[in-house]
Amino acid sequence: MRKARHAKVLGWRWRSNPLRRHSDVVEAWIVLLAWTAATVLAVLAGVVGAQGAQRAVEHDRTGRHPVSAVLVKTVPGSGRDVVTGIRYDRVLATVRWTDRSDGKATVRTGTIDVRPTAKPGSTVPAWTDGHGRLVSAPVSSAEAMTRVVLAGSGVALVAGLTVLGVGQMVRLRVQRRATELWGVEWERVGRQWGHTTG
Repeated sequence: MRKARHAKVLGWRWRSNPLRRHSDVVEAWIVLLAWTAATVLAVLAGVVGAQGAQRAVEHDRTGRHPVSAVLVKTVPGSGRDVVTGIRYDRVLATVRWTDRSDGKATVRTGTIDVRPTAKPGSTVPAWTDGHGRLVSAPVSSAEAMTRVVLAGSGVALVAGLTVLGVGQMVRLRVQRRATELWGVEWERVGRQWGHTTG
């Protein structure tokens, strides 16, 4: 026996039809409003999230200052993983630099990662936080843009899905109520016919 095929009619809840229930129209409006609100809110939230990430990246970049440091010595074995034996392209090294952040010249030492070919006494680039502490280099422009795009996209996605989830919960509540009313009506009509199903 062949399966019956029926075409899905788009927008059927909006069309005038004697079988259309009031709940069908309400559901259609809920879906329309939920998608509209989700789209608008996702765009707004994405823009706000991206702007917040942009400010954070800029704050992070402006809080780092380049200094010229002198390589004192490298840490033995820091360029190889102890367990796997894999060699890294960076090794830990002790460096010395002159810090002028407080208005006077203070010689400081710290540890950064350098190329394995760097020799003691050579000058290597380092970054400080303006308070005499070594920090990692600021993110590149490409990495900063990636962070901003990912933050904006993530916030937009969460905001949009949240609104759609709330809309779906409201829609399910309307469907449940319509089914309850339909059951009450069926019970009333079933008694008039003189028999019940099931």
